[in-house]
Amino acid sequence: MKNAFFKGHGLGNDYIALDPDELDFRLTPKNIRAVCDRNWGVGSDGILALSKSRRADFGVRIYNPDGSEAEKSGNGLRIFGRYLYATRRTRRRSFTVETKGGLVAIALHIDKHGDASAATVEMGEATFAPAALPCSLKVKELIERPIRVGDEKLIFTGVSVGNPHCVVFREKGHPWTRQELLDLGPDLENHKIFPKRTNVQLAVPTGPHALYILIWERGAGETQASGSSSCAAASAAVRLGLVSSPVTVKAPGGTLHIDVDEDYSLTMKGPVADVFQGRFTSSFLRSVS
Repeated sequence: MKNAFFKGHGLGNDYIALDPDELDFRLTPKNIRAVCDRNWGVGSDGILALSKSRRADFGVRIYNPDGSEAEKSGNGLRIFGRYLYATRRTRRRSFTVETKGGLVAIALHIDKHGDASAATVEMGEATFAPAALPCSLKVKELIERPIRVGDEKLIFTGVSVGNPHCVVFREKGHPWTRQELLDLGPDLENHKIFPKRTNVQLAVPTGPHALYILIWERGAGETQASGSSSCAAASAAVRLGLVSSPVTVKAPGGTLHIDVDEDYSLTMKGPVADVFQGRFTSSFLRSVS
């Protein structure tokens, strides 16, 4: 359908999925911001744009609501899988997808209603090497490194799961507050040691296999959940000996299940839902042409 889109969410982290070849406008940064605007557009935490791939069954380009491009999104990939199945671009339950951050494998879980209500995604390997984020610190690995934000000195662990993450832990029993996320998130995202910016997780262990995280996404700000953030926090916590795999990662929007293998290969499982399918109106199309 011309100018069609699909909106879904993973634990409240919502994305618009679409095929750019069916649009009468280009996905420029300005137009991406217009579509994602929650007052003037459809509203979302980003856009999942179907693309061609020579390496996988499908390709996807992932855009943040500020118009920048992301390498990978765990929740976005679950939504993308549901989009492909719901719009009958595939009837397969397992397939591969190429992202800017590497290849992933998606397995859909079809419920009794015939909906892909959950998905398992093989997210690739986590790495703590500075060049992978990138980070300008001249160290072998970004394990428990100091970082100053304003007058506050924090300890972070940097990890890439195909996109960059800065994870800051507190001890069990000392949870982070939303206000601390709002205060620290923007400064950590844009810290000078992260030349391409970074995603941020404020994390605390809650059990031998459990974490609670607050999330500040690069280019999006505070989000209710994030698959890649959950993978990053889980891999960092396992590396630091704070938890053991498998890890249940809870965020304000809900819970994801992360397996961290010995080589830090990551598998994520969680729910996914669609909200609606629609078509951009002629008046909106005139505003972005």
